[in-house]
This record gives sequence, C-alpha cells and structure tokens, in this order.
Amino acid sequence: MSAAVPREAPPVPDVFDPRRYAEGVPLAAYRVLRDHHPVARQDEPGVLGWPAGPGFWAVTRHADVVRVLKDARTYSSFLGATQIRDPDPADLPFIRRMMLNQDPPDQGRLRRLVSRAFTPRRVDRFETAARERARALLGRAVREARAGDGTGDLVSAVTDEYALLNLADLLGVPEDDRGLLLDWTRRVIGYQDPDEAQPSAVGPTGEPVNPRSPAMLGDMFGYARELAAAKRRRPGDDVLTTLATDPELAPEELEMFFFLLTVAGNDTVRSAAPGGLLALAEHPAAYEELRSGRHRLGTAVEELLRVHPPVLSFRRTAAVDTELAGRRLRAGDKVVVFHASANHDERAFTDPLRLDLSRDPNPHVSFGDGPHVCLGAHFARLQLRVLYEETLRAVPALRPAGPPARLVSNFINGIKSLPMKLT
Repeated sequence: MSAAVPREAPPVPDVFDPRRYAEGVPLAAYRVLRDHHPVARQDEPGVLGWPAGPGFWAVTRHADVVRVLKDARTYSSFLGATQIRDPDPADLPFIRRMMLNQDPPDQGRLRRLVSRAFTPRRVDRFETAARERARALLGRAVREARAGDGTGDLVSAVTDEYALLNLADLLGVPEDDRGLLLDWTRRVIGYQDPDEAQPSAVGPTGEPVNPRSPAMLGDMFGYARELAAAKRRRPGDDVLTTLATDPELAPEELEMFFFLLTVAGNDTVRSAAPGGLLALAEHPAAYEELRSGRHRLGTAVEELLRVHPPVLSFRRTAAVDTELAGRRLRAGDKVVVFHASANHDERAFTDPLRLDLSRDPNPHVSFGDGPHVCLGAHFARLQLRVLYEETLRAVPALRPAGPPARLVSNFINGIKSLPMKLT
C-alpha cells in the first residue's frame, strides 16, 4: 500500500477587506483560517480611498485570541493603538491618551478612575427608564407598522434611539444635545462605509482623514469641556459629574473618556441589539421558546452576543519577538484578533453554528478579555436583556421582512437597517 499523500492546505482567505462584511460576517473564511492557518499573514491593500498598509497577523482561534488579549506585556495596545490601520505618526501621541490604547499599569490607573463612575448601583438604577423607553419605542414601531404595510425598520425605529438615549441618561447629556452623540458615533465608527463617512473628511493629499485624529475630534472635545464645566456648577447623579469632579483626572483625560464612552458606550448596544433581534427572527422556534420561558433571558443574551459580537476585530502590536500557534512574530508586527471567529471556534463551543439560547458555559469574547475587558459590559447586558424582554412582549412573532443592510467595516459588526414584520 502506498502512503497517504497529505492534503495541501487551502489558501489563506482575505478577512481584511471591509467590503466583505457588508455581505455578512465571513464565518466560512474564519473556519478555514482556524483549521489551517490559525495565525495567518494578511495583506493590507488600499481600499475605499485608504492607503495600503504593511499587513498583519490574523488570530482566529479562541485560545489564541484570549492569550493575546490577556498578555499586554507581549501584545501591546500602546505601541500602535488598537485599529488595524496604522495611525498617522503625528496623531499617535494623541491617540495613546485614550485608555483603550494604553497598557498596564497606566491603563489600570485610568480604568480605576472611571470605574468609580460606572458603579453597578448607578447602572442598575437605569433599568426602569430603559424598560419604559424600550416599551415606548417598540409600541410606536408596531403601531406604525399596523398603519402601513405591516413592516418596520427596527434600527431606525427602535435600536438606534434606544442605545443613544440610555447612554445619554447615564452620561448626563442634556436632552437637546443628544443627537450629537449619534452624529459623533457615526463619524468615528462608520468611517469605512461610503454611506456613513463624512464627505468632507479628506486631507490635502486627497486621502481620508483618520476620524480619531485631533483634527476630527475638536468639536467633540470642546463640547466635553463645556459639559464638564456645567456639571461642576450644577452636579447631577451621572457619570460626567463624577468624572468632572474627580481631582485625579486631568482635563485631557476627561475629554478622552467622553470620546470613549460616547462612541464605545453607544455602539456596543447599537450594534449588538439589532444583531440579536436578527438572530431571533431567523430562528422562529428559538424565539417562541424564549417567549414561553423555556430559556433564561440572561443566558440567552450571552448566546446572542456570541453569535453577533458588536466588535469584529482589535489590533495589538508585538512588543517583543514571540511565537503564537507555531508562527514566529517579530517585535513591531501587527497582531489582530477576530472576535467573531473566536466565538465560532469548534475547539471552544459545541456546534457553534447552532443558536443555543441555553448554552452554558458560554466563554465568548464579545466584550474582550484581559485588562481591556469592556468596562460597560454590565450596562450593555442590562440594556439588551430589557430590550429583548420587551420585544417578546410586544411582537408575538418576529420575522424578517427583507435582508438587513450591514455596515462596511472590518471593525464594528454594525447593522444599518433591519426590516421586520411586526404585525
């Protein structure tokens, strides 16, 4: 008998191009990477007007993603920040002031300061307001659907406003200014999407301007300074009052916190909520089981976060020469973890393509891991649980009325519209 000839590994699929994600999360490509190229070199061609980059290592297995996220000494958030694209070297000192782009121990100091404002007591106090808001938004959407063709867009009618107003309440943003939060979020999060990007955000060379650069954040930071001053004059029971009156927090640190909380705090729920609703609509039996009480809501929320994580990828930079999954990485290499791939790794989850609303344990990485695990995860989970509870109450049968429109982004797992049958 002749020896079996080993099968050649399939080629490395591209998981960088933001346009791929407008068609859906590339789970099949992730599977190829996990099975054959768990740490794979990815090209970084010029796309959508953005210049080409040097390439990066894509990390797709759950264990390796967790290892990278937990090991800040080896995989730094500070060296090159946390976006795949390299920032302009002139902007890097500014970007490094954000807690998200720091490493311990500096990152730990800032996290401790902001955690004083993000207390579970303060977050839990918002449950009643969030429930009333979800009930009102869903009720209006159902009434409008009944008056029309029976359908409604749950993003524009419910989830965008729900996430925005909850965050504004927590931060203490005046009602007349709340639309600014959504505008800033779209500017920063949707910069890769031609429908969302600002046409004027182009530099003198004709290339797009990084939405996280000082030039693009001046209006947001100016507003943060004004709001902080107002909170010092008239304190309230909100996050901005706590931050503005903290003597250990420098003014520029407060501005960066306002940016981080406005964008990350808004878009976590703004992305996760429609993704969870879409998953339920695509699995009507699971939706009915949830309505009947067969599954615990808290457990179901974790599964919906697993199948639709709000963040697709985060970048680190190798601080030293190292090895990961048998590949040699050099100091200075870009290392990008892919959350949705880790959440569908057969090595960590039984039958990961199946929606199992009773899945327990559920070690998903939708809120990250390690020192940068999402500070607002408790607030996000509360909002999602309340929204799903009220949806089950308001909509007996949730069904898609057309395909969703997805964000062009390799960073945020966004849904721009979600047409649903609501009657």
